[in-house]
Amino acid sequence: MSSNLADSSQPTRPAIAWIGLGIMGSPMSENLLKAGYSVTGFTLEQDKLDRLAKAGGSAAGSIAEAVKDADVIITMVPASPQVEAIAYGPEGILENAKQGALIVDMSSITPQTSVDLAKNAKEKGIRVIDAPVSGGEAGAIEAVLSIMVGGEHADFDEALPILEALGKTIVLCGPHGSGQTVKAANQLIVAVNIQACAEAVVFLEKSGVDLQAALDVLNGGLAGSTVLTRKKDNFLNRDFKPGFRIDLHHKDMGIVTDAARNVGAALPVGAVVAQLVASLRAQGDGGLDHSALLRAVERLSGAQV
Repeated sequence: MSSNLADSSQPTRPAIAWIGLGIMGSPMSENLLKAGYSVTGFTLEQDKLDRLAKAGGSAAGSIAEAVKDADVIITMVPASPQVEAIAYGPEGILENAKQGALIVDMSSITPQTSVDLAKNAKEKGIRVIDAPVSGGEAGAIEAVLSIMVGGEHADFDEALPILEALGKTIVLCGPHGSGQTVKAANQLIVAVNIQACAEAVVFLEKSGVDLQAALDVLNGGLAGSTVLTRKKDNFLNRDFKPGFRIDLHHKDMGIVTDAARNVGAALPVGAVVAQLVASLRAQGDGGLDHSALLRAVERLSGAQV
């Protein structure tokens, strides 16, 4: 009897539905399971559903089945069209989630898509926050993601314990769409940073310098960055196994250039890097990690890659 009383004193954890179990979604959902949450997931790939079940989650056969009893619905899909596909329509989240549910969209999409989703969900009595992330596959696995949030303060507070199981730096940036705006700025900085690192790598190698030593000392000074720390081995080993694919960064550069045009902000260097990302994709490298911007610099410098 005493144990029952002890159990009843524990706050009830929200039931979570997770839609989208890709490179980021799978390890993130597993971190929630490790933190003691119940997670029911849906994605299009059966092997990802099997992985979730093996980790202790429940695999659903549809979006409707995954979300019907969920208190919190987390979505992590590639782009705005996929968010719209899973949110709307008779089989979508808005038609099948219970009133009062909270959608936490962790996809990287246009700010306007987030604003529209929040407006349409409100009509159904469903709340939304946009909560895109930065940190890549490694950050997802290690639960040290940076999470930038847009939405109502009360909804942010409700989601915070869940987000703390996924990331380390979690900040409410403003109203709906603000998280996506900050994520767009993040992707601009990351792309320009990777490009600068890639140019330095080719310059160093063509100069005959010990690349490992050079990158170590550069990373210890003002030129050091999280990008260089995370991507140094990719450059050294020409290992472009995708942690974050060029295809997705191409999508993100489209978001930031379009959003910047809408608010009247000039992105001269960002525009050039956006074109370099686009050219890499056009040359068939879209499925590689974004550190493969190194391949574009090598091609421009006369190497056969």
